Amino acid sequence: MTRRIFWEDMYAREFDATVVSLEGNRVVLDQTAFNPRGGGLVSDTGSMDGARVVEAVKEGDEVVHVLESGLARKQGEKVRGVLDWDRRYRIMRMHTAAHILSAVVHGETGALITGNQISPDESRVDLDLETFDRGKFSYYVDKVNEAAGRALDVKTFFMEREKALATPGFVKLAKAAPPAVEMLRIVQIGDVDTQADGGVHVRNTREIGKVVGLRAENKGKSNKRLYFTVT
Repeated sequence: MTRRIFWEDMYAREFDATVVSLEGNRVVLDQTAFNPRGGGLVSDTGSMDGARVVEAVKEGDEVVHVLESGLARKQGEKVRGVLDWDRRYRIMRMHTAAHILSAVVHGETGALITGNQISPDESRVDLDLETFDRGKFSYYVDKVNEAAGRALDVKTFFMEREKALATPGFVKLAKAAPPAVEMLRIVQIGDVDTQADGGVHVRNTREIGKVVGLRAENKGKSNKRLYFTVT
């Protein structure tokens, strides 16, 4: 199993690791700070001993690093990974903002999450709202900024899966369940939101900056899409 450094320190920008396996331009390390694609988050990018890391993906318990070219290393040798930090940090800010947005809408309407896409420049959250007044979007964004402005600490911890699933509000997904693992990672944003999540976040909501609502789209009878960014 690849050790997830980003679960222990989401601010780790560089790291040393040992090559577990190589197959063409695909590399598995014993540990990594590259957050892989999944859960609606795009993958981290960066470099590995100078070779460009274009994507990281989950395959079972391992994180596979996809390189632009081959790596001049062998199994068992040491490598150094470096993240594209500015890009990662924006993803962290976006992701924490998305959690607050979904919590605000859930609190106001009871809506659950039907999908999301967290990217450095523009992100979106899909919610199972039957009706939606686009004017309400500005109201929700204002509530997000109000919460973020309270400088809330963001904490992570692990909890037994069954206990987490039985805790109201810990799972806000409408059409999917968290991974079938014994222990779920929980992200708690002050008194605003607590839910199962495996991605990267800022330490404090003051780091988010300002959340800007971009547009709202009707994607079906019970699916409304909200786009936003951070500045």
